[in-house]
Amino acid sequence: MKLQRTLVAITAALLAGACVGATHPALAASGGKISSATPAGNIRYTVTDLGTLPGGSYSTAMANSTTGLVAGGSDAADGLEHAVVWLRGRLLDIGASGFNSDAFAVNPFGQVAGQTETDQSDPIAENFCGYGSGRQCRPFAWQAGRMKLLPLLGGNNGTTGDNVNLFGQIPGVAETGQADPNCPQELTAVGTGPQRLSFKPVVWGPKPGSVRELATLPGDDVGMAFWINDLGQAVGVTGTCANTTLPPLSVGRHAVLWERGGTPVDLGNLGGVGDPAQPGVGNVAHAINNRGQVVGVSALAGNTAAHGFLWTRAQKMRSLDPLPGQTQSGAIGINNFGDAVGVSFDGMLWDAVQAGTAGAVIWRNGGAPADLNQLVAQPTPLYLLFAIGINDAGEIVGFAFDTKSEEVHAFRATPVRRR
Repeated sequence: MKLQRTLVAITAALLAGACVGATHPALAASGGKISSATPAGNIRYTVTDLGTLPGGSYSTAMANSTTGLVAGGSDAADGLEHAVVWLRGRLLDIGASGFNSDAFAVNPFGQVAGQTETDQSDPIAENFCGYGSGRQCRPFAWQAGRMKLLPLLGGNNGTTGDNVNLFGQIPGVAETGQADPNCPQELTAVGTGPQRLSFKPVVWGPKPGSVRELATLPGDDVGMAFWINDLGQAVGVTGTCANTTLPPLSVGRHAVLWERGGTPVDLGNLGGVGDPAQPGVGNVAHAINNRGQVVGVSALAGNTAAHGFLWTRAQKMRSLDPLPGQTQSGAIGINNFGDAVGVSFDGMLWDAVQAGTAGAVIWRNGGAPADLNQLVAQPTPLYLLFAIGINDAGEIVGFAFDTKSEEVHAFRATPVRRR
């Protein structure tokens, strides 16, 4: 949810512009291939290009289950974005024909969640999911070939978060029917807007067709939920419509944990409250594992930069630092062993991608960041841009830049097992 089609499209455009007739800066020294140089003591990975649908030019992997299922999105020959699932190397198109869609979550039982356009026009001309088509965008659940639209809170649009827990619960955001004059009335820097209706954090399920609104922190009136663990604890963001941005690069005033009973807890920050004029600089909790460890992004003092964070009940929030020499980071996923993945970069994200100074990283159990591109066990044309999901087997998914085709493709990085 936090890195949807818009971010991938912008990334692809930036990289294509940067690389026409030249090697991507981050790969120049290796002749267009990632080396196998590995810091001592780090696990190495084999990297698989998950490819695209026929006729497509980019794809992204957003989530992976312990059973090897991968969910994400790919464009196709029709020029639309399609929700997809990778199953044992096979790419399945699960989107409704003729409409843009994306998959953001999958559990071991093959339950998938995401968003899709419908055949209904948005009556108030919002662009909630960033497709720019003028259609309503709805959250969906999919399993065994059947897609079901999930209920809203009286509005026209919504989308899911980044996981489906073992009980079929899905976090997300749903519009209400209440107008909010504090919402941005124009297209935002990340491709969404105008936004006219209030939106609330919700959890769908486990009962089919049920939706439960989550409370916002005092003084806040909008929010989004991005992850729910198997104990029923959810995490996300709350704020006001003026300071809370919709995906991609979702941030707001407060990173939030909702206890199993629904009580919201402010997770604090790393010194800043965020600035809507600085895309991605704010506070948000992206994921929580079954040990109650939370990862996300928090603004630093001055509100011009942000770091990834790890929050625990005992130690509260602490920074997951960027790579040496870089200024910003974002933690996006975490597994039940406490290994977190995300991105490290310098300066503004768009500039960093174009300059080749943004790359996928892993923080093992809250430790120092490791550059995933330096942990690749075999030569590959892929430069790993964003690590988004990590399962309990240590397999990592995200998206990468293919230096041969100059396209953005989904990848899976599999740990090399030592004998």
